[in-house]
Amino acid sequence: MKKIKITIIGGGTGTFTALLGLKKYPVDLNAIVTMMDDGGSSGKLRDELGVLPPSDIRQCIVALSKSSRLLRDLFNYRYSSGGLQGHTFGNIFLSTLEKNTGSIKKAISVIGKILNIKGNVIPVTFDKSTLCVELINGAKIKGEHHIDMTDSIERRVKIKKAYLLPKPKPNDDAIYAIKTSDFIIIGPGDLYTSIIPNLVVPKISMAIRNSKAKKIYVMNLMTKYGQTTDYTALDHIQDLSKYIGKKTISYILINTKIPSIKTLNWYKKYKEIPVVDNLNQLKGYQIIRANLIKDVLIDKVKGDDLRRSIIRHDPEKLSKKIIELINNKK
Repeated sequence: MKKIKITIIGGGTGTFTALLGLKKYPVDLNAIVTMMDDGGSSGKLRDELGVLPPSDIRQCIVALSKSSRLLRDLFNYRYSSGGLQGHTFGNIFLSTLEKNTGSIKKAISVIGKILNIKGNVIPVTFDKSTLCVELINGAKIKGEHHIDMTDSIERRVKIKKAYLLPKPKPNDDAIYAIKTSDFIIIGPGDLYTSIIPNLVVPKISMAIRNSKAKKIYVMNLMTKYGQTTDYTALDHIQDLSKYIGKKTISYILINTKIPSIKTLNWYKKYKEIPVVDNLNQLKGYQIIRANLIKDVLIDKVKGDDLRRSIIRHDPEKLSKKIIELINNKK
Protein backbone atom coordinates (compact mmCIF):
# COMPACT_ATOMS: atom_id res chain seq x y z
CA MET A 1 0.00 0.00 0.00
CA LYS A 2 1.36 3.41 -1.01
CA LYS A 3 2.35 5.60 1.93
CA ILE A 4 0.79 9.03 2.35
CA LYS A 5 3.34 11.63 1.24
CA ILE A 6 3.66 14.63 3.56
CA THR A 7 5.83 17.65 2.82
CA ILE A 8 6.56 20.15 5.59
CA ILE A 9 7.64 23.66 4.62
CA GLY A 10 9.45 25.87 7.12
CA GLY A 11 12.59 25.75 9.19
CA GLY A 12 13.94 26.00 12.71
CA THR A 13 12.51 24.35 15.81
CA GLY A 14 8.95 24.39 14.47
CA THR A 15 9.77 22.02 11.62
CA PHE A 16 11.97 19.98 13.96
CA THR A 17 9.01 19.49 16.31
CA ALA A 18 6.58 18.47 13.55
CA LEU A 19 9.05 15.97 12.04
CA LEU A 20 9.90 14.50 15.44
CA GLY A 21 6.29 13.47 15.94
CA LEU A 22 5.37 12.50 12.39
CA LYS A 23 8.36 10.19 11.82
CA LYS A 24 6.72 7.67 14.18
CA TYR A 25 3.87 7.15 11.72
CA PRO A 26 3.92 5.09 8.48
CA VAL A 27 4.15 8.11 6.18
CA ASP A 28 6.57 9.35 3.51
CA LEU A 29 8.15 12.55 4.89
CA ASN A 30 9.83 15.48 3.14
CA ALA A 31 11.09 18.66 4.79
CA ILE A 32 11.63 21.74 2.62
CA VAL A 33 13.77 24.19 4.59
CA THR A 34 14.76 27.83 4.27
CA MET A 35 18.35 28.65 3.27
CA MET A 36 18.31 32.31 4.35
CA ASP A 37 19.56 32.00 7.94
CA ASP A 38 22.43 34.47 8.45
CA GLY A 39 22.64 34.71 12.24
CA GLY A 40 24.34 32.70 14.97
CA SER A 41 26.38 29.64 14.00
CA SER A 42 24.89 29.47 10.49
CA GLY A 43 25.73 33.09 9.80
CA LYS A 44 29.34 32.67 10.88
CA LEU A 45 29.85 29.54 8.79
CA ARG A 46 28.11 31.14 5.83
CA ASP A 47 30.36 34.22 6.02
CA GLU A 48 33.64 32.50 6.88
CA LEU A 49 33.42 29.36 4.74
CA GLY A 50 31.09 30.46 1.95
CA VAL A 51 28.73 27.55 2.63
CA LEU A 52 24.95 27.46 2.76
CA PRO A 53 23.50 27.91 6.27
CA PRO A 54 23.39 24.48 7.93
CA SER A 55 21.27 24.96 11.09
CA ASP A 56 17.80 24.31 9.68
CA ILE A 57 19.07 21.32 7.70
CA ARG A 58 20.79 19.90 10.76
CA GLN A 59 17.70 20.20 12.92
CA CYS A 60 15.56 18.40 10.34
CA ILE A 61 18.12 15.60 9.92
CA VAL A 62 18.30 15.06 13.68
CA ALA A 63 14.50 15.09 13.95
CA LEU A 64 14.20 12.40 11.27
CA SER A 65 17.06 10.29 12.63
CA LYS A 66 16.44 6.72 13.74
CA SER A 67 19.97 6.41 15.17
CA SER A 68 20.96 6.23 18.83
CA ARG A 69 20.21 9.06 21.22
CA LEU A 70 23.95 9.57 21.71
CA LEU A 71 24.54 10.16 18.00
CA ARG A 72 21.58 12.55 17.74
CA ASP A 73 22.79 14.48 20.76
CA LEU A 74 26.27 14.65 19.25
CA PHE A 75 24.98 16.45 16.16
CA ASN A 76 23.08 18.91 18.38
CA TYR A 77 26.00 19.46 20.76
CA ARG A 78 26.78 23.17 21.06
CA TYR A 79 30.24 24.39 22.07
CA SER A 80 30.12 26.79 25.03
CA SER A 81 33.68 28.11 25.01
CA GLY A 82 36.77 28.65 22.88
CA GLY A 83 36.93 29.47 19.20
CA LEU A 84 33.97 27.19 18.45
CA GLN A 85 31.64 28.85 20.96
CA GLY A 86 28.08 29.06 19.65
CA HIS A 87 28.62 26.46 16.93
CA THR A 88 27.06 23.01 17.00
CA PHE A 89 29.03 19.93 16.04
CA GLY A 90 26.40 19.11 13.42
CA ASN A 91 26.68 22.53 11.76
CA ILE A 92 30.46 22.22 11.49
CA PHE A 93 30.23 18.63 10.26
CA LEU A 94 27.63 19.52 7.62
CA SER A 95 29.59 22.56 6.41
CA THR A 96 32.80 20.52 6.26
CA LEU A 97 31.06 17.87 4.18
CA GLU A 98 29.67 20.53 1.85
CA LYS A 99 33.18 21.88 1.27
CA ASN A 100 34.59 18.37 0.85
CA THR A 101 31.91 16.98 -1.49
CA GLY A 102 31.27 20.23 -3.35
CA SER A 103 27.53 20.33 -2.65
CA ILE A 104 25.11 20.59 0.24
CA LYS A 105 22.93 17.96 -1.46
CA LYS A 106 25.72 15.37 -1.25
CA ALA A 107 26.49 16.43 2.32
CA ILE A 108 22.87 15.87 3.35
CA SER A 109 22.92 12.44 1.70
CA VAL A 110 26.04 11.41 3.63
CA ILE A 111 24.75 12.62 7.02
CA GLY A 112 21.35 11.13 6.26
CA LYS A 113 22.99 7.72 6.00
CA ILE A 114 25.07 8.24 9.14
CA LEU A 115 22.01 9.20 11.18
CA ASN A 116 19.68 6.75 9.39
CA ILE A 117 16.98 9.29 8.66
CA LYS A 118 13.40 8.53 7.73
CA GLY A 119 12.49 10.88 4.89
CA ASN A 120 14.18 13.62 2.89
CA VAL A 121 15.57 17.01 3.86
CA ILE A 122 15.38 19.40 0.91
CA PRO A 123 16.90 22.91 0.80
CA VAL A 124 14.43 25.25 -0.89
CA THR A 125 17.32 26.57 -3.01
CA PHE A 126 21.03 25.93 -3.52
CA ASP A 127 21.72 29.59 -4.27
CA LYS A 128 23.06 32.08 -1.74
CA SER A 129 20.42 34.73 -1.15
CA THR A 130 19.58 37.28 1.55
CA LEU A 131 16.16 37.79 3.08
CA CYS A 132 14.93 41.41 3.01
CA VAL A 133 11.74 43.12 4.15
CA GLU A 134 10.13 46.45 3.41
CA LEU A 135 8.17 48.08 6.24
CA ILE A 136 4.93 50.01 5.77
CA ASN A 137 6.85 53.28 6.33
CA GLY A 138 9.13 52.48 3.37
CA ALA A 139 12.17 51.45 5.43
CA LYS A 140 14.03 48.34 4.26
CA ILE A 141 15.84 45.77 6.38
CA LYS A 142 18.38 43.35 4.94
CA GLY A 143 19.34 40.10 6.61
CA GLU A 144 17.31 37.61 8.62
CA HIS A 145 19.19 38.33 11.86
CA HIS A 146 18.26 42.03 11.55
CA ILE A 147 14.62 41.19 10.80
CA ASP A 148 14.50 38.88 13.82
CA MET A 149 14.49 41.47 16.61
CA THR A 150 15.60 39.37 19.56
CA ASP A 151 16.99 42.04 21.87
CA SER A 152 15.79 45.42 20.61
CA ILE A 153 13.12 47.28 22.61
CA GLU A 154 12.39 49.61 19.70
CA ARG A 155 8.87 49.19 18.37
CA ARG A 156 8.97 48.50 14.66
CA VAL A 157 6.18 49.28 12.23
CA LYS A 158 4.51 46.42 10.40
CA ILE A 159 6.25 44.49 7.64
CA LYS A 160 4.76 45.26 4.23
CA LYS A 161 6.50 42.61 2.14
CA ALA A 162 9.40 40.19 2.09
CA TYR A 163 11.75 39.47 -0.82
CA LEU A 164 15.13 37.91 -1.63
CA LEU A 165 18.33 39.45 -3.02
CA PRO A 166 19.59 38.20 -5.34
CA LYS A 167 16.62 36.23 -6.58
CA PRO A 168 17.52 32.53 -6.26
CA LYS A 169 16.54 29.56 -8.38
CA PRO A 170 14.29 27.00 -6.71
CA ASN A 171 15.59 23.54 -5.95
CA ASP A 172 13.95 21.18 -8.46
CA ASP A 173 13.66 18.55 -5.71
CA ALA A 174 11.54 20.97 -3.68
CA ILE A 175 9.21 21.62 -6.63
CA TYR A 176 8.86 17.87 -7.21
CA ALA A 177 8.13 17.16 -3.54
CA ILE A 178 5.39 19.80 -3.50
CA LYS A 179 3.90 18.60 -6.78
CA THR A 180 3.72 14.94 -5.73
CA SER A 181 2.60 15.37 -2.10
CA ASP A 182 -0.72 14.26 -0.68
CA PHE A 183 -0.52 16.78 2.16
CA ILE A 184 1.53 19.95 2.57
CA ILE A 185 2.10 21.33 6.06
CA ILE A 186 3.21 24.93 6.45
CA GLY A 187 4.65 25.73 9.86
CA PRO A 188 4.88 25.97 12.74
CA GLY A 189 7.65 28.56 12.63
CA ASP A 190 8.36 32.29 12.71
CA LEU A 191 6.27 33.76 9.92
CA TYR A 192 8.86 36.06 8.34
CA THR A 193 12.09 34.19 9.09
CA SER A 194 11.13 30.51 8.80
CA ILE A 195 8.05 30.23 6.57
CA ILE A 196 7.86 33.15 4.16
CA PRO A 197 11.57 32.87 3.10
CA ASN A 198 10.58 29.60 1.41
CA LEU A 199 7.52 31.13 -0.24
CA VAL A 200 9.38 34.04 -1.88
CA VAL A 201 11.74 31.68 -3.70
CA PRO A 202 10.50 31.83 -7.33
CA LYS A 203 8.04 29.08 -8.35
CA ILE A 204 7.61 27.70 -4.82
CA SER A 205 4.32 29.47 -4.05
CA MET A 206 2.99 28.65 -7.50
CA ALA A 207 3.88 24.99 -7.00
CA ILE A 208 2.00 24.99 -3.69
CA ARG A 209 -1.09 26.60 -5.25
CA ASN A 210 -1.07 24.18 -8.19
CA SER A 211 -0.39 21.06 -6.13
CA LYS A 212 -3.36 18.74 -5.63
CA ALA A 213 -2.16 18.18 -2.06
CA LYS A 214 -4.37 19.30 0.80
CA LYS A 215 -2.68 22.20 2.61
CA ILE A 216 -2.49 22.55 6.37
CA TYR A 217 -1.21 25.59 8.27
CA VAL A 218 -0.01 25.14 11.86
CA MET A 219 -0.54 28.42 13.70
CA ASN A 220 2.25 29.70 15.94
CA LEU A 221 1.77 29.60 19.71
CA MET A 222 3.11 33.11 20.36
CA THR A 223 3.58 36.36 18.48
CA LYS A 224 7.13 37.30 17.46
CA TYR A 225 8.27 40.82 18.33
CA GLY A 226 9.24 42.83 15.27
CA GLN A 227 7.74 40.26 12.90
CA THR A 228 4.21 39.68 14.11
CA THR A 229 3.85 42.13 16.99
CA ASP A 230 0.26 42.00 18.31
CA TYR A 231 -0.79 39.73 15.43
CA THR A 232 -3.95 37.70 15.82
CA ALA A 233 -4.45 34.35 14.11
CA LEU A 234 -6.35 36.13 11.35
CA ASP A 235 -3.41 38.50 10.78
CA HIS A 236 -1.12 35.48 10.29
CA ILE A 237 -3.46 34.03 7.67
CA GLN A 238 -3.83 37.35 5.85
CA ASP A 239 -0.05 37.82 5.61
CA LEU A 240 0.50 34.22 4.55
CA SER A 241 -2.15 34.62 1.84
CA LYS A 242 -0.15 37.46 0.25
CA TYR A 243 2.48 34.93 -0.74
CA ILE A 244 0.55 31.74 -1.52
CA GLY A 245 -2.83 33.18 -2.49
CA LYS A 246 -6.18 33.27 -0.75
CA LYS A 247 -7.87 29.97 0.02
CA THR A 248 -4.75 27.95 -0.81
CA ILE A 249 -4.79 26.72 2.78
CA SER A 250 -7.72 24.45 3.63
CA TYR A 251 -7.01 23.49 7.24
CA ILE A 252 -5.67 25.49 10.18
CA LEU A 253 -4.43 23.88 13.40
CA ILE A 254 -4.43 26.23 16.38
CA ASN A 255 -3.57 25.74 20.03
CA THR A 256 -6.22 26.25 22.74
CA LYS A 257 -4.10 25.80 25.87
CA ILE A 258 -3.15 28.97 27.78
CA PRO A 259 0.54 28.90 28.79
CA SER A 260 1.48 29.14 32.47
CA ILE A 261 1.85 32.51 34.24
CA LYS A 262 5.61 31.90 34.47
CA THR A 263 5.77 31.41 30.72
CA LEU A 264 3.60 34.44 29.95
CA ASN A 265 5.76 36.64 32.18
CA TRP A 266 8.91 35.48 30.36
CA TYR A 267 7.41 36.40 26.99
CA LYS A 268 6.01 39.65 28.38
CA LYS A 269 9.61 40.91 28.78
CA TYR A 270 9.94 40.62 25.00
CA LYS A 271 6.48 42.08 24.26
CA GLU A 272 5.18 38.75 22.95
CA ILE A 273 1.77 37.24 23.70
CA PRO A 274 -0.20 34.10 22.81
CA VAL A 275 -1.70 34.31 19.31
CA VAL A 276 -5.37 35.29 19.78
CA ASP A 277 -7.79 32.93 18.05
CA ASN A 278 -10.19 35.08 16.05
CA LEU A 279 -10.58 32.57 13.22
CA ASN A 280 -14.37 32.50 13.58
CA GLN A 281 -14.26 35.57 11.34
CA LEU A 282 -12.66 33.45 8.63
CA LYS A 283 -14.83 31.69 6.07
CA GLY A 284 -13.88 28.77 3.83
CA TYR A 285 -11.35 27.13 6.14
CA GLN A 286 -11.60 24.15 8.46
CA ILE A 287 -10.27 25.08 11.89
CA ILE A 288 -8.92 22.35 14.18
CA ARG A 289 -8.55 23.50 17.78
CA ALA A 290 -6.65 21.46 20.37
CA ASN A 291 -4.17 21.59 23.24
CA LEU A 292 -0.91 21.47 21.29
CA ILE A 293 1.57 22.84 23.85
CA LYS A 294 4.47 20.85 25.25
CA ASP A 295 4.21 21.17 29.04
CA VAL A 296 7.98 21.23 29.63
CA LEU A 297 9.71 24.61 29.34
CA ILE A 298 12.79 24.61 27.10
CA ASP A 299 16.02 25.63 28.85
CA LYS A 300 18.59 27.74 27.03
CA VAL A 301 21.59 25.70 25.90
CA LYS A 302 24.93 26.92 27.21
CA GLY A 303 26.91 28.61 24.42
CA ASP A 304 23.81 29.53 22.40
CA ASP A 305 23.89 33.28 21.80
CA LEU A 306 20.41 33.49 20.27
CA ARG A 307 17.14 33.97 22.14
CA ARG A 308 14.81 31.04 21.54
CA SER A 309 11.26 30.22 22.55
CA ILE A 310 10.79 28.49 25.88
CA ILE A 311 7.54 26.76 24.89
CA ARG A 312 6.93 24.76 21.73
CA HIS A 313 4.37 22.54 20.12
CA ASP A 314 4.26 19.06 21.58
CA PRO A 315 5.49 16.62 18.88
CA GLU A 316 3.07 13.89 19.99
CA LYS A 317 -0.01 16.11 20.26
CA LEU A 318 0.70 17.92 16.99
CA SER A 319 1.45 14.80 14.95
CA LYS A 320 -1.60 13.01 16.36
CA LYS A 321 -3.91 15.83 15.22
CA ILE A 322 -2.27 15.95 11.80
CA ILE A 323 -2.63 12.18 11.32
CA GLU A 324 -6.26 12.30 12.49
CA LEU A 325 -6.93 15.00 9.91
CA ILE A 326 -5.17 13.00 7.19
CA ASN A 327 -7.06 9.79 8.02
CA ASN A 328 -10.36 11.67 7.86
CA LYS A 329 -9.53 13.21 4.47
CA LYS A 330 -8.19 10.16 2.62
